[in-house]
Amino acid sequence: MDIIFLREVRADTVIGVYDWERTAPQTVLLDIEYGIPSEVACHSDDIGDTIHYGEVVERVRASLAAQHFLLIEALAEHIASIVRDEFGAPWVRVAVTKLNILPDVKHVGVMIERGHRPH
Repeated sequence: MDIIFLREVRADTVIGVYDWERTAPQTVLLDIEYGIPSEVACHSDDIGDTIHYGEVVERVRASLAAQHFLLIEALAEHIASIVRDEFGAPWVRVAVTKLNILPDVKHVGVMIERGHRPH
């Protein structure tokens, strides 16, 4: 399986369980990896034969701007569902990182993996 990866995608969303976290959108970092259903694009050199990463980023950012989450786990699941359900990826891995949310902790995050990745 071929995999497209997106590293340190910045997106803004309201997230957090504490009232002070939910007063304004926070910037989160996203790492997204997803499998391409076939290797046709490698041979055709046609954007229509792959999952367009620009469209994935645009869709995820728009969704996070409109959605509010309590947990980063729920945010990661939401992104994974978009990539699998709307774009047809058979497998996805999503890491969500909150920045400088705890004293003396640079990053807090979660990583989830959904779907089936052939070995």
